[in-house]
Amino acid sequence: MEDAMRASRVNVFMEVLRKKNTPYLAALNIVFAAIFVLLLQEGFAQGQALREPSAVLTDLKGNRRRIEELHGTPAVINFWATWCMPCKSEMPRLVKLQERYPRVRFVAISIDSADAREKIPGLIAKRKFSLPVWQGASADTLKELELGELVPATVILDTDGMLVGRIEGEASEKDISSRLDWLLNGRQGKQPKLIQKNDW
Repeated sequence: MEDAMRASRVNVFMEVLRKKNTPYLAALNIVFAAIFVLLLQEGFAQGQALREPSAVLTDLKGNRRRIEELHGTPAVINFWATWCMPCKSEMPRLVKLQERYPRVRFVAISIDSADAREKIPGLIAKRKFSLPVWQGASADTLKELELGELVPATVILDTDGMLVGRIEGEASEKDISSRLDWLLNGRQGKQPKLIQKNDW
């Protein structure tokens, strides 16, 4: 519904611009149209909630888990896999951040296939990874949630489940802490970039 409304507003605006037919106005129209679309998209992005994925998520005991249960408190959700080396590099940072921000809920969601999930308990025990771990997601889940196609990927949500940050690729401690600090301090000052893409 929101996408349809956005498209309708853009189409109406573009139709008005097309009625202007001088070369000078045509150039201005292009500039203003680009600015209008960017601002409109940014406004929608700022208020976008992380959708509930179609995949069935469970904890390691098999209990059903849902993204919506994180609402009511700021949350950091990290998507990872046992075969992903950058994911393993992130683990100590995520544990440290969880200890640093007790008011924030941290969850790690594995995208391991069903036949590889048996490796999860051993890996998290070996690495002393204390975050709650959910499973059942996949690469398709990342695409569905517009998080790219590879792990690691991290999202930061406010208390209403709205996106405050989306980090594609290995996240540094500062990548996450800067967004949490901004959120927990009443959104004062300049907001960190909503979307950040880090090179692998």
